[in-house]
Amino acid sequence: MNYFILTTGTIIIILFSWFFSIKHGRYHGIPRLIVFESIFILFLLNWRYWFENPFSLLHILSWIFLILSTYSGIAGFLLLAKNGKPESQFENTTRLVTSGIYRYIRHPLYLSLFTLGAGIMLKDPGLIQCILGSVILASVYFTARIEEKEMLSRFNGEYRIYMEKTRMFFPYIF
Repeated sequence: MNYFILTTGTIIIILFSWFFSIKHGRYHGIPRLIVFESIFILFLLNWRYWFENPFSLLHILSWIFLILSTYSGIAGFLLLAKNGKPESQFENTTRLVTSGIYRYIRHPLYLSLFTLGAGIMLKDPGLIQCILGSVILASVYFTARIEEKEMLSRFNGEYRIYMEKTRMFFPYIF
């Protein structure tokens, strides 16, 4: 693994997390930093296998996860930017978004990060990759739980009702 790329990428991820979340008291940025770093390391470990054996079952599952990641990430981001009426940053919304993909799940952007990590992990699922995949899963869950506390304090009863009507990541399941 190229240590210069790893170090540079890690510094960028830390700065991004600091300036866009942690600095502003949005502490979900701390476990999300772990998610970003784990995805970055997975990519560095697996990039060589991206198109190797493209029709194997693992690669087909990988592409399904990557497509789901793209859809949930883009749909979630666009709805937050359009309907959330963000103040300074897109995630600092002033209005609770409950339409589109948010009608079914509360955290499509975190679902996107999880499925991105799973898709990359499946390119070459070794022991280290599976451990990183588990770290991503746990960190995404903790990020969502911390953010839900932040949203409860911001939107209070409206968010509580929203939580009762939707699932965290997967419609009708979890």
